[in-house]
Amino acid sequence: MSTQQTHTQDKMNKPLISFIITYYNLPLDYLKKCIDSILALSLSSEEREIILVDDGSDTSPINELKAYCDQIIYLRQTNQGLSVARNTGISIAKGDFIQFVDGDDYLNRSAYEHCLDIVRFNDVDVVLFQSSHRVGNNQQTVFNDSPKPMTGTEYMRNNNLRVAAWGYLFCRTLLMSLRFTPDTLHEDEEFTPQLFLRAEKIIETSAVAYFYRKRDNSIIHNKDKKWIIKRLSDTENIIYKLSLLADRSPEKDRSALQRRVAQLTMDYLYNTIVLTKSEVHLNKAIEKLHQKGLFPLPDKNYTKKYVWFRRLLNNATGRKLLLRILPLKRR
Repeated sequence: MSTQQTHTQDKMNKPLISFIITYYNLPLDYLKKCIDSILALSLSSEEREIILVDDGSDTSPINELKAYCDQIIYLRQTNQGLSVARNTGISIAKGDFIQFVDGDDYLNRSAYEHCLDIVRFNDVDVVLFQSSHRVGNNQQTVFNDSPKPMTGTEYMRNNNLRVAAWGYLFCRTLLMSLRFTPDTLHEDEEFTPQLFLRAEKIIETSAVAYFYRKRDNSIIHNKDKKWIIKRLSDTENIIYKLSLLADRSPEKDRSALQRRVAQLTMDYLYNTIVLTKSEVHLNKAIEKLHQKGLFPLPDKNYTKKYVWFRRLLNNATGRKLLLRILPLKRR
């Protein structure tokens, strides 16, 4: 990995937050808006650390970022994927907290300021906020926060976890040896549950603090057959890893992980239906899960969607119906 650093952080001044921006072949105006949204926050240069990891873009953006050189740490590496890019950022981050930001996204100032206030005035491990891809949703000024902080285990036992790694601000010391698995799609599915289990104090806020762009050429929307197979295969492997972790965990963590495994398994089977439209693929996926003791899905009332989806999956007629009607059209 070749490294170019354009700003040296004073080691005596520990930043409050390290913002890790990952970038790969994105429009420069997106990246500049991303950086500007961080610079607009009420953080002094000593309180913030902006780490931009260029994951081997065809052309380095650094010449177009001269106005930011005193404000950022720029690292360029050979293309190795999002997981490695984030791990690179983690390896040099010095902030008490870490915030991941994709290079084409940005922070909504007033809402994110609310998250900063939570960090400043509470002894907290994770601040979990809302996100949106709709531009008009960044005008929020009133925030309805959860009535009380809870542990990560409590949160996972009672909620469907939003796993996007940019969807929360977290204390760097929670990481210990935890890193993103390289060459894996949906790496957040493996990373976030393990991070949350380590959190003693999570505060959830209704603040829509993060704007993410929906792009047709993103990994999620890739329709290439090889990508679909890898996407499903990687999700399957993560399910097995989290299931094994649940089996080895204390009871209080086990039930939290079991809910996440069940939810992820449901999502995996849903995506198998939507992406392949194949009864053969669906039945093969179910058979493999059954051999691992992960099917049928647990008989739990996690959500209404989970309950009806589980019931339809449990018989051949229901599976044929799901193959015919999914994905459901939004009204």
